[in-house]
Amino acid sequence: MYGPKVLDHSQNPRCFGKIPDADGEATIKEACGDVFRFYVKVNDNRLVQVRHEAEGCPVAIACCSMTATLAEGKTLLDATEITNKDVTEALGGLPPEQEHCSNLAADALYEAIQDYMIRRSLEEKIAPARYPGDSWKSLYLPQEVQDNKGE
Repeated sequence: MYGPKVLDHSQNPRCFGKIPDADGEATIKEACGDVFRFYVKVNDNRLVQVRHEAEGCPVAIACCSMTATLAEGKTLLDATEITNKDVTEALGGLPPEQEHCSNLAADALYEAIQDYMIRRSLEEKIAPARYPGDSWKSLYLPQEVQDNKGE
């Protein structure tokens, strides 16, 4: 039913656990009872640590594990570009009825990054949007990071 990577990541999840002093965190609860919880630690616009505490079906756990694995070490901008398709492909595919799990895992990661950015803006460490219509990324990421994708 599930591919070998899904089984491996669900039985041996990577990046599992809580970051007690996380810079950002988010939780998404699915109606079926699955919980997608992410924590991020950021240094110099890079995700130096990404952890999750997924609860639920094997696919939910595998998607959180893979999402965290894909995101750790990436710049904030690159991490926000991880899609559900990236997660699904990295796991070797998912049954169609389970593909929503990859969406929720990616969404929980995005929300944890947004939480970090909001916390930074509240601490007045970064400037607000430069003009109306800016995307949420431009509200928080320095222009040079957006222009160069953090590299």
